[in-house]
Amino acid sequence: MRIHPRPAPHGRPGRRRGARFLVTLLATVLSSCGLVSGSAMSDSVLPGPKAGYPGRPLTGAQLTVTSKEFTEQIVLGQMMGIIFEAAGAKVIDKTSIQGSIGAREAVKSGTADAAYEYTGTGWITYLGHTKPIVDPQQQWKAVRDEDRKNGIVWLPASTLNNTYALALNTANQKKLRVHNLSQVAALSHKNPGAVTMCVENEFATRNDGLPGMARAYGMNVPSGNIRKMTGGVVYTETQKGTCAFGEVFTTDGRIKAMHLHVLADDKHFFPNYNVAPEINAEALKKYPAMAKVLAPVTKALNNTVAQELNRKVDVDGQDPHEVAKDWLIREGFIKEG
Repeated sequence: MRIHPRPAPHGRPGRRRGARFLVTLLATVLSSCGLVSGSAMSDSVLPGPKAGYPGRPLTGAQLTVTSKEFTEQIVLGQMMGIIFEAAGAKVIDKTSIQGSIGAREAVKSGTADAAYEYTGTGWITYLGHTKPIVDPQQQWKAVRDEDRKNGIVWLPASTLNNTYALALNTANQKKLRVHNLSQVAALSHKNPGAVTMCVENEFATRNDGLPGMARAYGMNVPSGNIRKMTGGVVYTETQKGTCAFGEVFTTDGRIKAMHLHVLADDKHFFPNYNVAPEINAEALKKYPAMAKVLAPVTKALNNTVAQELNRKVDVDGQDPHEVAKDWLIREGFIKEG
């Protein structure tokens, strides 16, 4: 039931699409099908020196965490669960639910207590808006304020922004000398043949993808210059230089691993997808310490951190739970119990 159609590992563009009627329909289906059963986390961990709170304020709490099924979300869901464990909670792991709507409905209904979610997903997919808010802080505030009526609390967001971008390999960057999308647009008029793109099928047709980007920047990209393929192939073909430019996601671990260079979206066309804790309001009312426990971790998240952690899973083949736990220990948020 995948309506979050960014291909593996990240599965994300569909979070921009969701109309309210679709959310309602899928929520009904999900309630009849049920969610994946969870399992208890069993880490022996305690708050670390940088935890930012005294004692173990969630002792006695039983909390369920959830996430979508792509790498970054699974790592973030594991991170959240481990942090709750360190603070004293018993944690049920319901991460890796297929699609955005499943995880969202779990938090909304109280089947799960918390998840890390993206502000752009909240604003566009869940709340039904069509135009993103350019300023990331203002978009988070707008989502936070409007989603209260749904019984959901959005805690402050991180600077981790998992959005669309174009990238190119080192050889093409040196050859073409472009650093932002406006320069790509200028090149497309000066030398159209130089602007070839490898993109996913959906990005090629979405208004918040290639067509919208081309209009916003005034790009002249002949259809013969656009090659459509699956997400993983986009990265390898861009790395090889089959296309001068490839569609990527800004927190993907393969960007650094493949030495790709991300171009600046200097007109701020693509929506902001800053990650923030999305909490069931009743759960937060019962266990208000959840906010304090998560705050320093969320603040420490950024695109560099996400790329590193995603790379460890997607490129190095490490286990998402261990990747999350190792980072939390390294950063001083938890320690072995």
